[in-house]
Amino acid sequence: MPSDKSQYRGYQIKLRHEWSNWCANVYPTRSDLPILAQSPLLTLSRSREEALVTAKHNIDVALGDSLENVA
Repeated sequence: MPSDKSQYRGYQIKLRHEWSNWCANVYPTRSDLPILAQSPLLTLSRSREEALVTAKHNIDVALGDSLENVA
């Protein structure tokens, strides 16, 4: 099963290919960051890129930012 890892704003994003779709798990890498208690199925996407964008958006929301405010 293919997998991929990425870092974003202090979180590790682990993407995996499942049921011909991509899903993401998000883990904080520092103790001062909130744990995102969301199902990886919320990021279920047809493409790896779309799953990564959705995971990053979920991190932005958890940190109180909108995508418009993130550089």
